[in-house]
Amino acid sequence: MKKKAFDGQWRRLDNTAKIFPVIANENMSQVFRISVTLKEPVNPDLLQQALEDILPHIKNFRVRLRKGLFWYYFEENKRIPQVQRESSYPCRYIDPGSNRKFLFRVTYYENRINLEVFHALTDGLGAVMMLKDLTGRYLQLVRGEEDFWRPEDEKTQKEQEFSVVDSYLENYREVPRRKYSSHPAFRLEGNYLPLGTGQVLHGYVNTVELKKICHGYGVSITKYLATVLIWSIWQEYLDGKPWAEPVVLNLPINLRAFFDSETMANFFAVTMIGHLFRNPDITFEALLLKISRQMDKKIDKKRLEESISYNVSREKKWYLRVIPLVLKKLALDLVFRLKDRAYTMTLSNIGVIKVDPGQENQIERFHLMIGVSRRQPVKCAVCAYGEEVVITFTSVFADSHLQRRFFDKLKEDGARVQLEGNEPSSARKRDMYPRIRKVLILQKGGEAKASRMVQQVGQTGGEAAKEIKNYLAGERNIKEELHKRLHV
Repeated sequence: MKKKAFDGQWRRLDNTAKIFPVIANENMSQVFRISVTLKEPVNPDLLQQALEDILPHIKNFRVRLRKGLFWYYFEENKRIPQVQRESSYPCRYIDPGSNRKFLFRVTYYENRINLEVFHALTDGLGAVMMLKDLTGRYLQLVRGEEDFWRPEDEKTQKEQEFSVVDSYLENYREVPRRKYSSHPAFRLEGNYLPLGTGQVLHGYVNTVELKKICHGYGVSITKYLATVLIWSIWQEYLDGKPWAEPVVLNLPINLRAFFDSETMANFFAVTMIGHLFRNPDITFEALLLKISRQMDKKIDKKRLEESISYNVSREKKWYLRVIPLVLKKLALDLVFRLKDRAYTMTLSNIGVIKVDPGQENQIERFHLMIGVSRRQPVKCAVCAYGEEVVITFTSVFADSHLQRRFFDKLKEDGARVQLEGNEPSSARKRDMYPRIRKVLILQKGGEAKASRMVQQVGQTGGEAAKEIKNYLAGERNIKEELHKRLHV
């Protein structure tokens, strides 16, 4: 069976990937983006050629999603994907039936190349590897170099299999499993932007300055940023007062560093890091110490092995495997909702991105961002390149007061922060994204005005406004849902 899964035309989804096709839809895309900004404008013809050159060598991305009786599975996709100019908001849903059946899209805008990926395909590190190969080949074509991956550079069949292996199954072993709490955490609320829109805010911080701050506190960058985010949520949403629900961050952890894996499939675990604010007099330093100790305790190999065991053990139970997919979808959706309510927002840090020495003078920076939805309204993603750390917030809210509070704390601690984003943000520089739809007027009081407009949208406009109001209130049209889900 293993030989067929890799040598034939299909293969299984990895253990984590199985959840994403079940929960993804136009309102919750499960798409993330990794992008590279070059120092010269992108040539779309050369970018298309670069994509066609590398795709035959990257097996994990050369697939389409199919629905089986018991599970979804990947099937080889022999079509050719098309590079397009960016023309919509980032991290939009990738319909498996369109986009030439591919589960990723490559777009460009001015100097930037964007790779957007459906999470069933890979995680952040896998996408970085794909983008680096694409960028490397593109820069070769810009320099006029035609030779690409000589025969002696070709991967062996064993290495190709390894690049898509399910490392969850490879590293699974029976260990005592802990029960994971689904106790509700504090949830962010606000006035939502119109359906299909969203705001992006990038904060650029000097790496040396950020390291100096973290060194002063005696913690890593991730520990510091996680604490700043929890502190900002407490200050901005809870007014620094005691609260019955904890503020909890969902932190994805790259498992490759712990289990010596090079797979391009998903291989990450998530851990919940948070604090229940009972003492209104707690200082930032005291909170940082608590969060740091919590992360030290939870992010170690033993605890991660327990996480793998917890997830894989259910996949191995024969009575669960034989349940038809239509029933699995109902169960998995319920499980996801229980886990989803257990955290306030996501913070993902993929660390430092390195490129070949010959490319450094042609690349300005990288960005990472994660798709958001009404159920997961704000997310934060971090990556670093060269002398710069890029902290990106994505949000469906009409305001950005949490983001401002977060970056203000960094400034208070001595870091200079430069902001950049799209129109629905508080950034002054907005020319890095195409002007798609005017959502907010960027002027004094613009955010407050936009919030009032969004809040009042259900009071005027007849049936159209009524539908938007229903969407914002979380109500669903039963006829539309039946047609979408059951085709009746």
